[in-house]
Amino acid sequence: MIATVGDVLPALSLRVTRAELVRYAGASGDFNPIHWNQRFAVDVGLPDVIAHGMLTMALAGRLVTNWTGDPAAVVGYAARFTRPVVVPDTDDGVALEVTGTVKAVDAEDGALRIATVAIVAAVDGKTVLGRATARVRLPA
Repeated sequence: MIATVGDVLPALSLRVTRAELVRYAGASGDFNPIHWNQRFAVDVGLPDVIAHGMLTMALAGRLVTNWTGDPAAVVGYAARFTRPVVVPDTDDGVALEVTGTVKAVDAEDGALRIATVAIVAAVDGKTVLGRATARVRLPA
């Protein structure tokens, strides 16, 4: 894979459903009721049940792993949680739209090429992650 500054990664559209939240809670051990109990979520001031922040971040990270074809190529990934992903109680859930652009390609340790990818994750046109960037080791 050749990457140059300005390359746009293939966009990714994902659905986040309540069923997915339950599966993630079981895998992560995070059973906070804001992620599954609408009454509790509303009582604490949220509009509805929200997705786990780390689930949102992981889903957005698929953009890069799909692009590289190798999850082990990701050598760094960081983001800030800027807006919750509200997940309605419907079969369709909510759409998470993820895009990314190569912002830099640098040499590291004199040989490895590392691409820095800026990631944008949005629901209904509003970003849900801030300063999301992945650093990806490129093939020699």
